[in-house]
Amino acid sequence: MIDLHKDGIVKWCDRWQVREFYLFGSILRADFHSDSDIDVMVKFCPNVRWGFEWVQMKQELAEIFNRDVDLLTKSSIENSDNWMRRQEILATAQLIYVTG
Repeated sequence: MIDLHKDGIVKWCDRWQVREFYLFGSILRADFHSDSDIDVMVKFCPNVRWGFEWVQMKQELAEIFNRDVDLLTKSSIENSDNWMRRQEILATAQLIYVTG
């Protein structure tokens, strides 16, 4: 696993009003390698809605981790029609940061 840059994650979560920050996917497994991206799942604070800012959020995370990032919301996974994907991500995601 790479250096998680916890300070950067905390600042990013504060900036974007993220209540929960999870990692999932290859970063948590032995098959993570130098060109792997990082899969991130977040849950925002109540009543927070973002639109076009999503691109900026992903860019900032990519700078923190110095690699590409896939960013998903926890609600999008919980409501996914793909039950296998939903089950796998929710069962294996690792909570990295939580506030409130």
